Amino acid sequence: NSSSPYKDDDVGAPLPDFTAGGINLKTVAPALGVPQQPDYLDYDQKGRGLIVTMFSNAGVSYLTGTTVGGVYGLRLGLANTPSSRFRVKLNSVLNHCGRHGSKIGNAMGMIAIIYSLAEGAADALDIDRYTDPIQPVGPALAAFATGATYFAPAGPRVAALAGAIGMGAVGVTYIGYTAIGRPYGSLGYMFF
Repeated sequence: NSSSPYKDDDVGAPLPDFTAGGINLKTVAPALGVPQQPDYLDYDQKGRGLIVTMFSNAGVSYLTGTTVGGVYGLRLGLANTPSSRFRVKLNSVLNHCGRHGSKIGNAMGMIAIIYSLAEGAADALDIDRYTDPIQPVGPALAAFATGATYFAPAGPRVAALAGAIGMGAVGVTYIGYTAIGRPYGSLGYMFF
């Protein structure tokens, strides 16, 4: 059919040959900005970046806190029900689960964010370089800073105590990992 709109009698010019067999790249490379030696991508030896770690830690902490708070609220809601009717019990359980789940989840998520930022700052300042024989000093200082920052509104004594408790938790975790023979921080979640 010669009246077809898709008829292609004219094949046009031949397609160019894009093989680089006849091109000497060493003479063309400086003009195009191609480096003479290979250009490698930067590789972060320390693992995940700060933002990825912060979001991961905050998400896991929030979900864990919400679950633990919800279970605690379930127990309180069943124990403190003012009536034996089902609807009243259900309302009491939902109120307690919502109250305690969100409160504990938000607190744990915020603690995880502060810890991740403090640990990222310790990594950026390369604190471990100054304390070579003592390895987990970055997480210990991050835990101290987290406790002190989170409880700072309660006063300096409470903040210092909370920081000491955080630093002690990192120490206990490090001792536990050493005792069982696993590398410190192998779970990838905060200081575990």
